[in-house]
Amino acid sequence: MGPVRVGERRIALADVVAVARDSASVEVAAAARARVEAARDVVLRLAQGDQAIYGVNSALGANTGQRIEAADLADYQLRAIRARAVAVGPAYDRTTVRAMLFARIAGMAAGGSGVSPHVLDALVALVNRGVHPVVPRYGSIGVADLPQLSHLALPLVGEGAAEYAGVVSSGADALQRAGLAPVALGPKDGLALISANAATVGRAALVLADAERLAAAWRAAIALSLEGFGANLSPLDARAVAARPAPGQVEAAAQLRALLAGSALLAPGAAERRVQDPLSFRVVAQVQGSAQAALDHARAQVELELNSAAESPMVIASDAVMLSHGNFHLPAFTLAFDAAAIALAQATSLAVERVIRFMSPSFTGLPLQLTRHGPAHSGFATLQKTLTALWADIRLRANPGSLDFLPVSEGAEDHAPMALATVEKLADMLERIRYVVAIELLVAAQAVDLRGTEPQALGLGPRAAYGRVRETAPALDVDRSLGPDVDAIAARIADGEFDTRAGSE
Repeated sequence: MGPVRVGERRIALADVVAVARDSASVEVAAAARARVEAARDVVLRLAQGDQAIYGVNSALGANTGQRIEAADLADYQLRAIRARAVAVGPAYDRTTVRAMLFARIAGMAAGGSGVSPHVLDALVALVNRGVHPVVPRYGSIGVADLPQLSHLALPLVGEGAAEYAGVVSSGADALQRAGLAPVALGPKDGLALISANAATVGRAALVLADAERLAAAWRAAIALSLEGFGANLSPLDARAVAARPAPGQVEAAAQLRALLAGSALLAPGAAERRVQDPLSFRVVAQVQGSAQAALDHARAQVELELNSAAESPMVIASDAVMLSHGNFHLPAFTLAFDAAAIALAQATSLAVERVIRFMSPSFTGLPLQLTRHGPAHSGFATLQKTLTALWADIRLRANPGSLDFLPVSEGAEDHAPMALATVEKLADMLERIRYVVAIELLVAAQAVDLRGTEPQALGLGPRAAYGRVRETAPALDVDRSLGPDVDAIAARIADGEFDTRAGSE
């Protein structure tokens, strides 16, 4: 894979994935380097002047306005990093750390941070040499990711801890083994490294990539459920959904129709089993469309941040000034992730109801609990308990996280969007939703078997999904432990094996 160049085109979510998961290297374009150098010249000139500049010659946080002596400007930057390395808890994985590093590089390349070019180069070298700082999970309140980014920055100066070649050691040792040297910081360099939302943005890009992959697998599960239920497909009719084109529903219906192409359910008279199905089958285009629209909006917020200069104070090189501002605050971003969580919870509630409807002969015309062996066997009945537990966890994480803050820094920071927390609760939801989708796939495949539908009578998408389910788990005859089957299918969903997007296979 070729390098990802920053500073010459718009950075996309796929670029973060390439660097973080596919180990693509990073390059800084000449135009971006010129911006960085111009901004640095402004910092060096203003740092020595009489104007008080936050975080440069004036102290941070509750000490705002207190002057820093000229001889102490560089050392203050190092102390600022050390003092804010207060994140705690388990460390992020290597992939997430690479995403965070890349997000900070992209932000610096926009030219507003005023960072020293050699510090930016050192950050790029961490990515390209595979030195991954140890970054604990907990600490950010979304008023810039100061705790996480401080841990991210410490190995640059030979402190903290980092992983290199599979071994976690001190930052100094990891640099030495990678053939790198600690960097010297100048005025504003420490603040440029930590006063940003790169931990949130990098993590969010990966979580959204996972969410989009899961959504694509979910469509396959829904299509297979429609087949197994013998559903009436008129709610997916293009004329019906176009009559009220709510966000996402036209597209969701079109995707489901494409997956169902070739299905016997589309034959004349096939809809006669039931004039109207339960809402969990009838409104899938509306609910899945809403979920996809919410994910699309969250993606737009992530890509906006990847391509913005949001540091405060920001260098405006063309006017030779540095401005304090509030662009580091992410209310729209956090609202988008809260909304995505609620939308996915809505879609999950439908999935849970679909599975439960499959248990009832009055709805399906199939044996009770989808077992041929009558009341002496439980069939899929007990999976309803697992679904209920998963749904409870998902519902809990659908609660908004963007309102949960307290004022800090002597009241100077009296609002916080809690951006990273909203991203992490969405990530927790996705893990649980994968199991729900896996259960739906397993149950829908059983219904197809019990209905006696031949695979060639299924639509192209459901046929492929059915085949993957049966590669993983046989049809249920006598009762057996179904937990391992669900785990195995969920793992294949996470690996992208049920991804229905074009070119995903």
